Amino acid sequence: MAPIAVNDVIPDGTLAYFDEQDQLQSVSIHSLAKGKKVILFAVPGAFTPTCSMKHVPGFIEKSEELISKGVSEILCISVNDPFVMKAWAKTYPDNKHVKFLADGSCKYTQALGLELDLSEKGLGTRSKRFALLVDDLKVTVANIESGGEFTVSGADEILKAL
Repeated sequence: MAPIAVNDVIPDGTLAYFDEQDQLQSVSIHSLAKGKKVILFAVPGAFTPTCSMKHVPGFIEKSEELISKGVSEILCISVNDPFVMKAWAKTYPDNKHVKFLADGSCKYTQALGLELDLSEKGLGTRSKRFALLVDDLKVTVANIESGGEFTVSGADEILKAL
């Protein structure tokens, strides 16, 4: 399947997260994104070095600025289970706006055409690192990384596009 691209409508899919009451929830991507400007960004794995020290902190640090430019939701997706995503989210006590969503079976990532085979590294099928700017379900920016790079999918690149 071809990867999601600019002008494509994002597929719907269900991802999992823990709410403020520590209850496991499922949420439809379309319910979060319809009629809104949202950022979907994905990382190859929770707790991995680049993801934890650069990618996620950038979106947390720039979240107020992103929201001031009309972004309603900042969604971090990873092919991990919701328990791992909950534990990872807790390592960012200053986070107020980034939602950590689990794509445990990689189904949503595959629907986007952005899966990455990291079996050689013992990680199985994961997500490529990417950031999508979506306006009312339509992709307006698709910053998708190659290999292990972190050059185009950070918060600063999305800010430039807003």
